Amino acid sequence: MKKTVVLGASPKPIRYSYSAVEQLKSKGHEAVPIGIKDGSIAGIEIVKGTPEVEGVHTITLYLGPQRQPPYYEYIFSLKPKRIIFNPGTENMELIQMAKERGVEVEVGCTLVMLSLGNY
Repeated sequence: MKKTVVLGASPKPIRYSYSAVEQLKSKGHEAVPIGIKDGSIAGIEIVKGTPEVEGVHTITLYLGPQRQPPYYEYIFSLKPKRIIFNPGTENMELIQMAKERGVEVEVGCTLVMLSLGNY
């Protein structure tokens, strides 16, 4: 199973990031929701700030490109094997940085990947 940081997690059930945490958990993946608002998703507390997280396989982004730069250093400090750019989060600068560091880049939808079984 793939430990996944959901960056941009929202406590609002209508948000895709909320569904992603629920689906990751239901498929047996450990989800670490990181956001800016208090709350929980599927019994998992949303963490604020830039917490240390060990053993990260995937970071799935739910932050628009304009909100990503302050997280660049943090993202790479987690040493992810893969970054998923969900629709609306595509950012050529961060994609290039990831590729230069040998991090796999996936431009796609976490929810679709999970539902198709190719996560």
